[in-house]
Amino acid sequence: MTYVVTDNCIACKYTDCVEVCPVDCFYEGENMLVIHPDECIDCGVCEPECPADAIRPDTEPDMENWVEFNRKYSEAWPVIITKKDELPEAKERDGETGKLEKYFSEAPGEGG
Repeated sequence: MTYVVTDNCIACKYTDCVEVCPVDCFYEGENMLVIHPDECIDCGVCEPECPADAIRPDTEPDMENWVEFNRKYSEAWPVIITKKDELPEAKERDGETGKLEKYFSEAPGEGG
């Protein structure tokens, strides 16, 4: 099992999760985070820290695509280990549907 970040992180990018991760397996894109599935130790401490409820175990239904999505971008984006402010539109975008198609950016974040 591993944990993955899903589309509700897009356009929110809360970073509460990165502070509690014991293995630093979060990676930062321009407008979301991902978890490297091979580095995640399945401890689960990040899941309750996410205000947007965007972190899910891969054992939930239909998570296969999110595992590959997280793998792809964690190999392209910089690691993030420090909490930062969420995106300005986070509260208004939290829970919105269709965020992957509407807002996702492949651009890397700053990391740090």
